[in-house]
Amino acid sequence: MIRIHVTYTGGTIGMVESPDGLVPGADLHGWLFRLLEQGSDLDPSKVSMSTLDPLIDSANADPTSWQAIIDDLWRFHDSADAFVVLHGTDTMAYTTSALTYALTGFGKPVVFTGSQHPLGRIESDATANVTGAFNAALSGQAEGVELFFGHHLFAGNRITKTSSWAFEGFESPVTGPVAQSGTPWHWNHFDRSGKGWLDPRPYGRHDVAVLNMVPGIDARRLEAMVTPRPEAVLIRAYGVGNIPDSEPGLTDVIQRVAGEGIPVVVCSQCQQAEVMLGRYQAGAGLAASGACSAFDMTFEAVYAKLVFLLSQGLGPERTTRWMGVSVAGEMNDLHE
Repeated sequence: MIRIHVTYTGGTIGMVESPDGLVPGADLHGWLFRLLEQGSDLDPSKVSMSTLDPLIDSANADPTSWQAIIDDLWRFHDSADAFVVLHGTDTMAYTTSALTYALTGFGKPVVFTGSQHPLGRIESDATANVTGAFNAALSGQAEGVELFFGHHLFAGNRITKTSSWAFEGFESPVTGPVAQSGTPWHWNHFDRSGKGWLDPRPYGRHDVAVLNMVPGIDARRLEAMVTPRPEAVLIRAYGVGNIPDSEPGLTDVIQRVAGEGIPVVVCSQCQQAEVMLGRYQAGAGLAASGACSAFDMTFEAVYAKLVFLLSQGLGPERTTRWMGVSVAGEMNDLHE
């Protein structure tokens, strides 16, 4: 029988009311094993569970939190066949993306889930999501790092959170879901191949400046946002990679930053997009500056990939080059 290990990191699923709002504190271990004993064919003795310390609201997650989960998964790698991670929804798409890059050599399925409501509430989606994650882990069809939420299974680096309240709180705008639960489940396998990464270094915190283009932004404000200089710049541009090219000096700021050897990556504010720098005149300045395209990656996947590459100590040139190469199926491989 398949053995499953569960890693509990915190998040809404195990929160309780406090004078300051919801905080971690529910008996998730007891709830989970009662659920398995009462309504599952899975032998509870084949399920192990670890709880990270401290439990956190996922709004407090950072790259060291990602690494703590990675370390826990490797700790139980040889004693389990599949893994379920219980995580808060706010930053789950960042965490799942980050883990896809770091775990290309893990060789066993890792399924994330969480809930919009705490498990103690009658209207909670916790039971449906957790049992769905277990079913995905037991299916024999899950691969790599995935997320089950709201009756859908998604590739971990192809998702974005689209709702703070709906039970179907995540979407995969470019590829669609890997599967939809039902009787039977409907699977939609698609190519998720990548180059992989041998023996990745641990995640660390890195200074990535995220710049959001908005109507009326000027060069003075943009310069202030990249002063002092960060380790990398991620620009959320319009459409296929456009910025206000008629705004005096705006493109000059980006060209100066790139000229100083700082990786500049351009993604789109659109959920469904393929960045094509220079397709319009408004994006030609970015293309000329040496900025690189995020192609069809989600914002969460791009950010996590930048932090991953910076954590590998590659240097600006190699970091920029690897942004255009699929490591774990995060982008359309036609661009490699």
